[in-house]
Amino acid sequence: MDIIWEIGFQAIKILTLVVGILGVMLSLLLLFAPNVTKTISKMCNRYVDVDQKIHYLDKDIRTESLIYRHNIISGSCLIVGSAFTIAFLFYSLDVKSFVNVFFGPQKFATTNEVIFSSFALLGKMAGIIGLIIGSILLFNPGQMRSIENKMNTWFTTQRVFARLDQNQGDFDSIIYQRPLLYGSIGLITSILLTVLAVTNML
Repeated sequence: MDIIWEIGFQAIKILTLVVGILGVMLSLLLLFAPNVTKTISKMCNRYVDVDQKIHYLDKDIRTESLIYRHNIISGSCLIVGSAFTIAFLFYSLDVKSFVNVFFGPQKFATTNEVIFSSFALLGKMAGIIGLIIGSILLFNPGQMRSIENKMNTWFTTQRVFARLDQNQGDFDSIIYQRPLLYGSIGLITSILLTVLAVTNML
């Protein structure tokens, strides 16, 4: 597992170095040749129509009719699955042994234990909630339907994505109004990233 962590860290270092070098180049262009930077920006600008891609999100998809028609089967399956999850997570799961089996003894064991303990806690909560919902669905489906109707909320995504379909040119105009300021900030930040990446790689 240590090898995977090392590969990940090396990849981050290389990406940081690449981003730093590109930032230095773009900052220098912004300082000494802002018109070239503006030309590159216009070449890279793209209009993406997201309305057609996310149109299906605004549809009302109802799946509860199948569950309520077979509430005994659905409730029983949910109870059994939740009970198994709770029993396993509370009484059978040893996070430390689990981490050692899958990742082996390594220096990031404590971090992995914290991560898997958090997932186990979420699983316990989900199991308890599933047990409650399954019991209500099995013995009182009408109450479950009433709770669901109260919690049902219609979210329209059209208003949010309509803004994405607009041409946002204000950001570029602000930068090109003060190319020396933003170019200097970008150059200092990029040089710092490059120096940090090179130092960590040596």
